[in-house]
Amino acid sequence: MILNETTLPGVFIVEPEPMEDERGFFARVFGAAEFAERGLEAAVAECSIAYNPKRWTLRGLHYQLAPHQETKLVRCTRGAAYDVAVDLRLDSPTYLRWEAIELTAENRLALQVPPGCAHGYLTLEDGCELLYQISHRYEPAAAAGVRWNDPLIGIEWPTAPAVISQRDASFPALESHR
Repeated sequence: MILNETTLPGVFIVEPEPMEDERGFFARVFGAAEFAERGLEAAVAECSIAYNPKRWTLRGLHYQLAPHQETKLVRCTRGAAYDVAVDLRLDSPTYLRWEAIELTAENRLALQVPPGCAHGYLTLEDGCELLYQISHRYEPAAAAGVRWNDPLIGIEWPTAPAVISQRDASFPALESHR
């Protein structure tokens, strides 16, 4: 497993290193020791899946308020998604910058999203499923979000969403978070 640092502190792309033979391959996709050595959260309190039947479905941009902030390790197990992390840490040198990666069942990459960053994705295929490893128990009262198309962030999405929840569509602009 290779941990590739992105331009955002604490945001990593996790790349498996398959060991292949006549049966196929085996690859580690998470290692608590390797994550801890890089200063990353290694605890997993919950695992969740998100299934999206339609292409161009947008989920996000979600995060948890303190003291319930969480780290997410997100991978696509079926289909493909344009996965995005946004730095919302006021003291960060990359505040309001974003990082995106295409996660697919074929490339088997994962995105590590640390506390203080919002996360969201746009499905690129019908029948897309993502798996989340989450560091802390989800607290509904701490759930928060920012608008997917907030001009202060300026995410370059592949296209506008065709499917988005009313909740996600009505998240406030960042100006109201300050």
